[in-house]
Amino acid sequence: MTEDLLARRARLMGPEVPTFYRNPLHLVKGEGVWLWDKAGKRYLDCYNNVPHVGHSHPKVVEAITAQALTLNTHSRYLHEGVLDYIERLGATFRHETTQAIMVCTGSEANDLALRMAQAVNGKTGIIATDNTYHGNSALTSGLSSRRPPVGGYPQNIIRVPAPDSLAPVGGSREGQAQAFAAHVKAAIAELEARGFGFSSLILCPLFANEGLPCVEKGFLDPTVAAVRAAGGVIICDEVQPGFGRAGEAFWGHEVLGFAPDIVTLGKPMGNGHPVGAVFARPDVMRAFREVFAYFNTFGGNPVSAAAAMAVLDVMEEEGLQQNAREVGAYTLDGLRSLSHPWIAEARGQGLFFGLEFLTPEGAPATAFVADVIEAMLERGVILNNIGRNRNTLKMRPPMPFTRENADMLIAALQDALNSTPVRA
Repeated sequence: MTEDLLARRARLMGPEVPTFYRNPLHLVKGEGVWLWDKAGKRYLDCYNNVPHVGHSHPKVVEAITAQALTLNTHSRYLHEGVLDYIERLGATFRHETTQAIMVCTGSEANDLALRMAQAVNGKTGIIATDNTYHGNSALTSGLSSRRPPVGGYPQNIIRVPAPDSLAPVGGSREGQAQAFAAHVKAAIAELEARGFGFSSLILCPLFANEGLPCVEKGFLDPTVAAVRAAGGVIICDEVQPGFGRAGEAFWGHEVLGFAPDIVTLGKPMGNGHPVGAVFARPDVMRAFREVFAYFNTFGGNPVSAAAAMAVLDVMEEEGLQQNAREVGAYTLDGLRSLSHPWIAEARGQGLFFGLEFLTPEGAPATAFVADVIEAMLERGVILNNIGRNRNTLKMRPPMPFTRENADMLIAALQDALNSTPVRA
């Protein structure tokens, strides 16, 4: 059956369409933190943040169904649903990003945010980290280091070295904040010299795709000061760390203690329903509206607004941010108790974890991590990898993840580590 589906995908979708795992999963059902394949095998989902409040949550499904049975139009007609949602979510920010444009994906949100920044200062130079990912549009894909665009990387984009726990920028964890800021300052000067000027810095506040490095509150303070001094805009991509996943805070940027000018949202916002948004200060929004004519047919439609509102309801009713804080700490303790000579560091923030592996020579244990992922799949646990060298296990489960789920994860992981042959 799997081979038939793979052949059919290739025939209908073209070659090299990405799948996870050496033997791709054929999933047929999801509920809470669990997934089932075609053969009826159950898997603990320790990876997917899209079903933020759990796969197929009945309250979200009910909200989508009820609104779809009533009305679904676009934002050129008046409707209270989208306004109620923007007002409610905007109240969670501790700064003035209270106005929003609703979109459908994180890629759209980040593309829009970059254009907002251009409208603010009239410049086009962008700074991102050198191991980031912010979307699939022409503009956002130019930020990614995964594959260079046809014709090479745009000259108005500069990628600076990403922070790292084990190989910190500048050579030490103590000096990494200043060293990171120094690279940003140099990039600002280079963009000015190239004639683009400096428009914006875009980053994920937990540096998720960079490997979820350990950075302290205040880490970005020198960088924020440099960006502000240069008249730049700070864009915070909260697609992965937002909506309470960080545990101690509702938003990832609160963990580091800074206030962005623009916040972008996506994946978990609608629990799988395609919803995204850009929140910005009123002056930023005004500048954008004066420069760009923008309308999104599906962004902010009543069904999407209902799905997103239901996610916030479930988070409050089920105490999911507190769960992320408490179960996250419990899970991180479990990860730190694991025994294997190649474990270099276990780290995490709320319900977001990284477990990095290095060989005895200090090289990235990329192949070993890939083997462990497959071994965990055999044991009924879904996870994946992140980081520059893909040598860090990535665990980012749905928010209802429990201590019992964590115990299953840790036990399966220790068994997999004991059974997987070491290879770099």
